[in-house]
Amino acid sequence: MPPPAFVTPAEDSAAEAIAAIAEELDLFDDWMDRYQQIIEWGRTLPPFPAEWANDAHRIPGCQSKVWMEARADEGTLYFAGASDAAIVSGLVALVLRVYSGRSPQEILNTDPAFLKDLGLLEALSTNRGNGVASMARAIQGIARQAT
Repeated sequence: MPPPAFVTPAEDSAAEAIAAIAEELDLFDDWMDRYQQIIEWGRTLPPFPAEWANDAHRIPGCQSKVWMEARADEGTLYFAGASDAAIVSGLVALVLRVYSGRSPQEILNTDPAFLKDLGLLEALSTNRGNGVASMARAIQGIARQAT
């Protein structure tokens, strides 16, 4: 079992998490309401240890500061993450909901294109879109190393 800072998935698979996120975002008619929902997701992230909020844990390519830590436990990868910006914290929560608590192979089989499919990359500023894509690529890289 991962330490409390790591995200434990609510859904049984990455595909189910993506479908649930899509359903939740579809409840809202406009992006302002969707942004508010994403910010709310960020508030549900487990507390990120202050000692991890450093350059060694920082994800490059993000306009805001984003930090991440990964742990392997019995063939499953768990991720913890945080940001210094509310909307980005929500994006961190979204990405970790999909990828944390999954096997390296499931992570590798879950293309970050879901971010585009959900309309997130088009709805975000270029820098934020690049940042969330950088985080997904970092997670995929960790999964690649774990296989």
